[in-house]
Amino acid sequence: MRSVTVRNVPEEVHRAIRVRTAQHGRSIKAEMRYILESAVRPEGRVELGSLMSEIGRQVKLTPLDFWLVLPFTAPVSRIVTARRTC
Repeated sequence: MRSVTVRNVPEEVHRAIRVRTAQHGRSIKAEMRYILESAVRPEGRVELGSLMSEIGRQVKLTPLDFWLVLPFTAPVSRIVTARRTC
């Protein structure tokens, strides 16, 4: 993981960050990571896995449904291995 050093932070900004750490129960480093991630993360971003899981829940997919779709989405070697472990 990369490191970033920020120098010459105004006292009032540092104080505000300390207040946020107390409110959120995080260390200063964890709070800074959260602030940076929030600033660069696009609003409304949906991760593909989360979206697919939500769609599966909405249409009430079962494990059997998953196995019926799997042959069309996975390499044959993975399907054979998965079926042997069942």
